[in-house]
Order: sequence, then structure tokens, then C-alpha cells
Amino acid sequence: MSLANQVAVVTGGGRGIGLACVRTLARDGAAVVVATPEDHERTAVVAELEAAGHEVLGISTDVTSEEDLATMVQHTLDRFGHIDILVNNAGIIGPTAAVQDVQRHEWEAVMDVNVTGVYLASKAVLPHLLSRRSGRIINIASAAGQIGFPLRSPYAASKWAVIGLTKTLAIEVAGDGILVNAVCPGPIDGPRMDAIIEAKARTTGQPAEAVREQL
Repeated sequence: MSLANQVAVVTGGGRGIGLACVRTLARDGAAVVVATPEDHERTAVVAELEAAGHEVLGISTDVTSEEDLATMVQHTLDRFGHIDILVNNAGIIGPTAAVQDVQRHEWEAVMDVNVTGVYLASKAVLPHLLSRRSGRIINIASAAGQIGFPLRSPYAASKWAVIGLTKTLAIEVAGDGILVNAVCPGPIDGPRMDAIIEAKARTTGQPAEAVREQL
């Protein structure tokens, strides 16, 4: 698929699924905005894409901050003139614990990034998409938001919420030429999954390999 002349914003685009999205979008011809608060990751991705000849802009962005998101949108418009695609990928995994052992601040931290961050980023970009009567919003949810995830209640609940937000927003803006979809990946090997496996192994007393097989 050619995405020439398209501009894509990817929140949390410095690692994991977000980084894969950034690389794929750039490969297919889009100019890419890497919106993430981690300076070293953002700098490395921008350098990689620039070295490969792609158009890229890195912006320090905390998706829980409306000010950061407004700045991100403005800098993107100043550089590229328009936005066509928003990938809401930023997220955190939260604690590995039974519901009764999850602390309120842990629950709220996951909801702030995984749910409110998707809402705020979409809200920041939507006025521009609506004015153009075109665009795509892609929310990275999870299979955990469809089937549940024992010992990961904040994460699973947040991803159920993302799916509900996606379905609602899709209906709201369908008549304005904007498509809104959610992607629900299953377990993906990498540092985040390794951390989940180690935490669950400690919590349940099972060997790490047994936990990995269950996932």
C-alpha cells in the first residue's frame, strides 16, 4: 500500500508495536511523527528513519497532557501541513497482581495512559480530521480486552475500554469520512512480555516457561 503524501502520528512510537508501526508507515511512504516522552528512544528512531531517507519528526509527547498533545498537533501541522493518520499506541502494562492486591494508584496510572491517553490524543487530532473530512484513527487495544487477562485487571479493563471508545467514536465520525478501528494483538515476544512473564511467575510460583506456554 502506498501512503505517499500521507502524514501519520504514532504515539509511543519508540519501541515495540509502536516502533513497528513507525517503520511500516515510513516504508510505505508516509511522513511519520514519533510522539513519545522517552528522549533516547525518540532520538534513535528519528536518526534511523532519517538515515534511510524518510520524512520524520520526533516530538516529546505525554498522552496524558492536553498541552503536550496540542503542541504535538501544532508542530506536526507546522512541519507537514496536515495529518491523515493517528495511531494511538502509547500504553503501559501496569501491575501483575490479583484484583484485591492492585493499588488504586496503579489502577489509575494504567487508565490514565491506556484509556484517557487514547481519548485525549483523538480529541486533539479530530478537529483537523473533521475539517478535512478524511482520516484514520487506529487504536492499539489487545486480545486482553476481548477475553480477559488474569492478574492483569487494570490492563485488561483498559483495553476493553479502548474497544468501547473505538466503536463509539467510529459511529460518531463515520459520516465525516473518518475511519476508526482497533487492533487487538495477542502476546508478542519482547521486553514487555518478558516482564509480564517474570511477574506472573513470581506471583503464582510457577516456572517462567510454564507461564510462557499458558500465554
